[in-house]
Amino acid sequence: MSGPSGPTAPNYEGDQPERLQRTLKAHWVWAIALGSAVGWGAFILPTDWLAMGGPLGAISGFMIGGALMVLIAVSYGFLIKTFPVSGGELAFALVGFGRTHAFFCGWFLTLGYICIVALNASALALLFRKIMPDVVQQGYLYTVAGWDVYLVEVLISMTALAVFAYLNIRGTAISGRIQFIACVIMLIAVACILVAVLASPEAVFSNVTPAFPEGVNPIAAIAAIVAIAPWAFIGFDNVPQAAEEFDFPPSKAMKLIVLALLAAALLYGAMIAAVAMAAPWEALVAGDSAWGTADALTGVMGGSGLLLLTIGITMGVSTGLNGFYVAASRVLLGMGRAQMVPKMFARLHPKYKTPYVGIIFVGAICLISPWFGRAALTWVVDMSAVGVTVAYLYTCLCAFRIFRTSKSPELPGDLEGIHSTSKKVLSALGAVTALVFMALLLIPGSPGVLGKESMTALAVWTLLGIVFFLVRRKHNKTLSNDQVDILVLGAPRPEGTRFKSSVPR
Repeated sequence: MSGPSGPTAPNYEGDQPERLQRTLKAHWVWAIALGSAVGWGAFILPTDWLAMGGPLGAISGFMIGGALMVLIAVSYGFLIKTFPVSGGELAFALVGFGRTHAFFCGWFLTLGYICIVALNASALALLFRKIMPDVVQQGYLYTVAGWDVYLVEVLISMTALAVFAYLNIRGTAISGRIQFIACVIMLIAVACILVAVLASPEAVFSNVTPAFPEGVNPIAAIAAIVAIAPWAFIGFDNVPQAAEEFDFPPSKAMKLIVLALLAAALLYGAMIAAVAMAAPWEALVAGDSAWGTADALTGVMGGSGLLLLTIGITMGVSTGLNGFYVAASRVLLGMGRAQMVPKMFARLHPKYKTPYVGIIFVGAICLISPWFGRAALTWVVDMSAVGVTVAYLYTCLCAFRIFRTSKSPELPGDLEGIHSTSKKVLSALGAVTALVFMALLLIPGSPGVLGKESMTALAVWTLLGIVFFLVRRKHNKTLSNDQVDILVLGAPRPEGTRFKSSVPR
């Protein structure tokens, strides 16, 4: 990344925070994106998606959703190559729109990532609750929002949170290697499920008819699935959080993100297809089963179906826990470097060189969540999709602002590759896609609108962010914009990105 030209370029070498070690291999980063995007939902929710869209509607919706995410990934690929630093979208919002925008982008991302860590931990307890109910449903404590909370499942969630916090503190290389192995096992489990269903004589074409739910417009059925794409594919955006730790050229990030999105869309589609073929899907979704996916697959495969599902969920939950620990702690690291939050979040472990304060903070917050019950937790997690969509929007708008048309004149300090009409158009389409996703989540009557509990949680978190920002405002004025650039980006921002509105005084 080149700095501004001329003798007046600021120099803040003494202010530079310690940088993370470059230990992440390319296939580990691909696994971080894939494993974060595919979690417990792929193995528990296919019957819910079939009810919403039918076999064709659900599969089409996920494929379209994945394709729309690729549009957004174009902007990510360029910005990761240009600004390979921890914090990802926080840094992109800083470059494009300034410190205030960067703070709120980081604020919403932090909540979103922490919530997903907590939800994955509760999903592991839910798995044990389903396969060993007599063991897990011991030590009844109380009921929250209709959900009975048991001491054993609380302890399972807390143990998972502590284990993955420890692994992440021990080093990114350890967590990256575990992530890749878990992703491979998960893909093998899904492949075995699909092959076994296809080979079964009980898997007949009539099981997947009709293609859409009765009385539902096909376009509406597909749109209902596309609306959950920000939630379903959350995780590919973890890649920029770890960009500072790549041991390979950041220009490869775009390819890794696209391959992860492709694999995630195919995995979702494979699980929906397997469930729909295993049993008549209309009868399946009309039943009152607590886990229709397991019922359908065990009906065809017996105990091996449940075993493969258990393996898939365990790997999906593990990769989600691991990936979002990485992402949340790196956003906090970036905010700590910019002193948007206390500077202690910028500290690295003296031995392992990991952002251990952020990791411990994420773990500590999440250790509280199992005590509130899964039903209440899902209200907060549902609205976290808005926070991630905000990050998508900032990323695409920043890229759109930097890109220029192919025929625009060359200027001093121009970044490599910015003269591209096609990329400028794609970044604009990515921003429009993010706005559409946000509208689907927030506009009353849309297929994916948040419930009133989630809307309330979103309003509360937004208000808290405003209060925290105002409290820190006096301290933030002690740093110049150039200093913040140095602290977050590791160098003065390139001359071609010194937008007037992004460096307010």
